Amino acid sequence: MNIISLFSGAGGLDLGFEKAGFKTVWANEYDKEIWETFEKNFPDTILNRRSISKIPSDEIPDTAGLIGGPPCQSWSEAGKLRGIDDHRGQLFFEFIRVLRAKKPLFFLAENVSGMLASRHSEALENIKNHFIDSGYNLSFKLLNAHDYKVPQDRKRIFFIGFRKDLNITFTFPKAFSKKRFLKDVIFDLKDNVIPAKNKNYTNGDDCKVENHEFMIGGFSSMYMSRNRVRNWDEPSFTIQAGGRHAPLHPQAPKMQFVEQNKRIFVPNSEHLYRRLSIRECARIQTFPDSHKFYYKNLSAGYKMVGNAVPPYLAYYLAQEIQKQLLRVYPNISLQLTSEPSSKNLNINGASYIHKTQNTAKQTVHL
Repeated sequence: MNIISLFSGAGGLDLGFEKAGFKTVWANEYDKEIWETFEKNFPDTILNRRSISKIPSDEIPDTAGLIGGPPCQSWSEAGKLRGIDDHRGQLFFEFIRVLRAKKPLFFLAENVSGMLASRHSEALENIKNHFIDSGYNLSFKLLNAHDYKVPQDRKRIFFIGFRKDLNITFTFPKAFSKKRFLKDVIFDLKDNVIPAKNKNYTNGDDCKVENHEFMIGGFSSMYMSRNRVRNWDEPSFTIQAGGRHAPLHPQAPKMQFVEQNKRIFVPNSEHLYRRLSIRECARIQTFPDSHKFYYKNLSAGYKMVGNAVPPYLAYYLAQEIQKQLLRVYPNISLQLTSEPSSKNLNINGASYIHKTQNTAKQTVHL
């Protein structure tokens, strides 16, 4: 099943959908610091580099699905909460414009939990109604990625819809009872990390593992106001888009409380406190090591990783979209298989079944 991807970033959503048997044939990303990373990791995908607001709908191909995460800074709980009044919030409507023009079988849109703030309730209802008025049965839910084998606490909201003529209402997959923690994904990286070069420039090929380098520099009073350390047997804090606020490595003891909004590094253990590396953050986001991030300054690397949808979470949502679609239209394009085949794909040890093509025709129109 071919799909298009808007606000693609480093390709977390695309990677998860790819592992479920979909193929991104056309993508859009306006941030020039991301272009090389996306194009080298998705060489068979056409990447349009213009602002989506400048791209006429007739230049975008017709596909089975539309996925994307419209920019979320204006909704963020850490931002100014301008929401829909900010031009970045209004980019949500560009996603809806493309949806209405292309009429794919399904769509998925992701955004931050800050969108649920009471001051945004009217804007949120407006967006929901736009999806419904576009001709889709809408499902909406706040998910924690930790419930879907992602080793971090990361709450995000998802809008998922099937076109109304399909008579399908998406049901979100159930949370997994077994969780993954820091020791499951980054323990093997603890002894071969290197600090960034001066002014946080990359070490490039000198990294012993691709992107396994961490940002150097001091910590702000805001950062020091909270504990930033999680133990090996805990999930990570949310991986953010800024390296300055990356969580600290679990080798260090939890920060010592001094008074409200003030903590310090445990005396005589200061040498243990370092930010997680870009590769460690990518592992926590469930990117495979084969997914390389290209940047000159580490700040761009942390931004790409932190803004991404975890591929594991994307995979389980994509798999459920596919199951529910094929349950009603079993011959539309792909046939699910129940056992791993020789074409299994792998992300950090988890198997993903590559789906086989089915040539029977189905009378469902794109």
